[in-house]
Amino acid sequence: RGLGSSKLSIPSMSETSQTGFFISFEGSEGCGKSTQIRQLVASLSAAGLEPVLVREPGGTPVGESIRQLLQHSDEGRSLTPEAELLLFAASRAQLVREVIQPALLAGRIVISDRFLDSTTVYQGVARKIPAGCVESINRFAAGDRLPDVTFLLDMDSTEAMNRLRGREAAARPDRMEEEPLAFYEAVRRGYLACAAREPGRIRVLDATLPAEEIADAIRQTLASHAIYPRNSA
Repeated sequence: RGLGSSKLSIPSMSETSQTGFFISFEGSEGCGKSTQIRQLVASLSAAGLEPVLVREPGGTPVGESIRQLLQHSDEGRSLTPEAELLLFAASRAQLVREVIQPALLAGRIVISDRFLDSTTVYQGVARKIPAGCVESINRFAAGDRLPDVTFLLDMDSTEAMNRLRGREAAARPDRMEEEPLAFYEAVRRGYLACAAREPGRIRVLDATLPAEEIADAIRQTLASHAIYPRNSA
């Protein structure tokens, strides 16, 4: 899949009445999201743009407590899919109102490591919660502002699992990382279905390409929407 194959129709900051610019990163575990987020933060900072970086679940004191329950605590291992969905939504509702909305209203660039697409895919598709329920809860938690652009790092589920297993040697996997291959195959299918429904917002990137090539495609996409000052991208 070529990086230049997807056309975006996202308005630039100068063309929209919405303030700020909202970027999210999505993809299964092992896809390289963290690397790309770090590179983008460095690139924006070097251009004189200090982005607000958040993560899901988490990003607020309340959200970080929910994250601990969802991912690491022994009590979280007995969560039902429905309870899991509502906890992710609670973390997001707090994050949006405490951090994301104020930052966007102040004209800032916000970068989120996951947002509502993760819930659509992980809890909706992979956990098999009805799509209508997930969509209603997502909208209630997230409010009216979706990301202006979402970068989806896509790769074969088996390869992603292999990357993840290598990482687990250095750190204890969280609860989501312990799911079987079939779960992550469903996650990938769900993400690609989201991208097919919203090609104007979601840019699919081949996560198996060299990290710098992916980072360059991200920078060029954002430069084409007037995110960077002239000649700085």
